[in-house]
Amino acid sequence: MANNLLKGKRGIIFGALDENSIAWKTALKVKEEGGVFTLTNAPIAMRLGKINELAKECNAEVIPADATSEADLANLFTKSMEVLGGKIDFVLHSIGMSPNIRKEKPYGDLNYEWFQKTLDISALSFHKVLQTAEKLDALNEWASVLALSYIAAQRSYPDYTDMAQAKAMLESIARSYGARYAKLKKVRVNTISQSPTRTTAGSGISGFDVFFDFADMMSPLGNASAEDCAAYITVMFSDFTRMVTMQNLMHDGGFSSSGITEDIVERLSK
Repeated sequence: MANNLLKGKRGIIFGALDENSIAWKTALKVKEEGGVFTLTNAPIAMRLGKINELAKECNAEVIPADATSEADLANLFTKSMEVLGGKIDFVLHSIGMSPNIRKEKPYGDLNYEWFQKTLDISALSFHKVLQTAEKLDALNEWASVLALSYIAAQRSYPDYTDMAQAKAMLESIARSYGARYAKLKKVRVNTISQSPTRTTAGSGISGFDVFFDFADMMSPLGNASAEDCAAYITVMFSDFTRMVTMQNLMHDGGFSSSGITEDIVERLSK
């Protein structure tokens, strides 16, 4: 049931690849709650994905942008303000990619050029989004900017390799820029640490199914779905969370606070 939580609010949503992605489901939820927005992704991701289908469903304009390019981001914010008729109230950064993971490079044999690309795409792009918005004065007071993270920023997970460092950097940027933007314009900056989620990107990590099942058993509420995450993001974009900033918000069914669960004990006792 819609409550018009985002009526009158304008935004930008990065990273909607296909119907499995959190950004895709967020766009649908934001539309349901009365928000308007532009959609964006890198040109190569747009060719591989289905973003134009989503744009048609949401009556949203698609503005291609490489999030590692300051020029592309400046064009994105400028055009978004023109299309939407004013400054921006919410931004979702749902971007992450590791060439080392894609090429199945072990952590002890990383390609460092690829490592830098991982950091640029998955973390530094968040700083570039925030810095571009500040320079263009593109955000309204009390705007909400969110990026998607994962608990591998704090804990060791096999096969997550250099993405763990990227997520740690992402969360650090949210704290540092959150402090700055709060003072400048009361803009909120947070990250959401989401459960393992069956997205196209997430499922590409080696051993994902085992990873997913373990997290589900370790979470008293079970893994949070992409739909659940989209609902949480929508609330974080709303005025009900105006005083939340500089936080890494755990959205994981209780996984991050669990030592061991009955499901795990039962499994290990067999």
